[in-house]
Amino acid sequence: MKLYEKYPVYLTNSLSRSKEKFEPLTPGHVGIYLCGPTVYGDPHLGHARSAISFDIVNRYFRHLGYKVRYVRNITDVGHLENDADEGEDKILKKARLEQLEPMQVVQQYTNSYRLAMAQLNVLPPDIEPTATGHIIEQIELTRKILEQGLAYEVNGSVYFDLKKYLQTGQYGKLSGKVVDDLLVNTRDTEGVEEKRFPLDFALWKKAQPQHIMRWPSPWGEGFPGWHIECTAMSAKYLGVPFDIHGGGMDLQFPHHECEIAQGMGAFGQEPVKYWMHNNMLTIGGQKMAKSLGNFINLQQFFTGNHPLLAQAYSPMTIRFFMLQAHYRSTLDFSNEALQAAEKAMKRLFGSLKILKNMEHPGSPQQGTQDQALNHFVDQLYQNMSDDFNTAKTLAVLFDMSAKVNEFNTDKSKLKEAGAEAFNRFKESFQTFILDVLGLHEESGRGHELLEGTIRILIELRKKARAERNFALSDKIRDDLKAIGIQLMDGKDGEINWTIE
Repeated sequence: MKLYEKYPVYLTNSLSRSKEKFEPLTPGHVGIYLCGPTVYGDPHLGHARSAISFDIVNRYFRHLGYKVRYVRNITDVGHLENDADEGEDKILKKARLEQLEPMQVVQQYTNSYRLAMAQLNVLPPDIEPTATGHIIEQIELTRKILEQGLAYEVNGSVYFDLKKYLQTGQYGKLSGKVVDDLLVNTRDTEGVEEKRFPLDFALWKKAQPQHIMRWPSPWGEGFPGWHIECTAMSAKYLGVPFDIHGGGMDLQFPHHECEIAQGMGAFGQEPVKYWMHNNMLTIGGQKMAKSLGNFINLQQFFTGNHPLLAQAYSPMTIRFFMLQAHYRSTLDFSNEALQAAEKAMKRLFGSLKILKNMEHPGSPQQGTQDQALNHFVDQLYQNMSDDFNTAKTLAVLFDMSAKVNEFNTDKSKLKEAGAEAFNRFKESFQTFILDVLGLHEESGRGHELLEGTIRILIELRKKARAERNFALSDKIRDDLKAIGIQLMDGKDGEINWTIE
């Protein structure tokens, strides 16, 4: 039996606004498309949360035995400053400000994004298409929507005909937006005189003389609209329909709403079965914004080089902190919360280290601890299969950590566990921390020095106890505890340690 048959996944579908049992379109296979970054600046926490959230989805499906095709795009053209098809292309604006070629900007920040994702231990996607690499596909998709009578060309630009689409389709089904309310809130914008209906959106934009990024098309030289890229690339690599489309909650409208309309217009069917969205981030209770001075990019977190940061926070600390909340929950960053996450993660890895070195004595094959050990493992799967609930999964891992420390302190307890149940417990503890949650212990010279220093102090403490110098023995223990290092005395005289 496959793990996914024993532990079926239930996920929250943003389209139905309800939790549904995951039923792949092709048995045993999962197609996932994540809206990746627009590469005009250094990666920030929003990029990290979306990437980590769907890295977990990717990792867990693979762990359950599914064959996964994971696609994450790079937006390197067509994302204008305003969603109403006005303003400057974000990459062009950055290129102008930094006096660079647009593709220099694209390469620089694509490299920066990939580096940050690797530091956060986010698995690379199976396919990472770029908008500029798929201009032909976007032109063909635009042509197809025109042929269906759901788009029109004016002055070299092509717009989706939303009013005509509304005769048979629904716009707002994903975001809950109401067209009449959107019309009331629509303001006059550049180019609106070209549109037949204020909410029509661009599939292809005519390039003005000063616009550097431009391609030939049946309608003249121009560039694709932002929304068309994901529809074109997801259809090419995952087909129509495909299983899961993900992204941040801020993409529900207009980006993903427009994707649904484009998919229905071009293919005559819903392009995606399950829509999933991670929630937003705040810092100190405020939305991140450069104007508020609280916009911190990932490298600043990693180096501590920002006035709002009390210290540097490692990539694994950032990842662990995000996993402490459900991906659909809002998440607030603060120095205090990050410091607490850092200590908690170190405690977890302390237990992992102890368990790696712990071997079952070999008998009995069954024991009085087996039911509890198996229950821990089942809880791991049940929580992860319940809409990828990493917060509850971590809570179980900390309960398992306490059990590890109990076994380590009192070896007689370990003899009450059957070999099969213990080995399943041990393997699951390691697998969920390292493979499913994607955490790893950050090593380096500093860590090696710390470990070596503590080992020396433990040996000194053993010697002090052997010589009945209990004052020195207690002082070593208490001094280490004062700086957050907990020594654990075993019945057999062994001493282990963990970071509180």
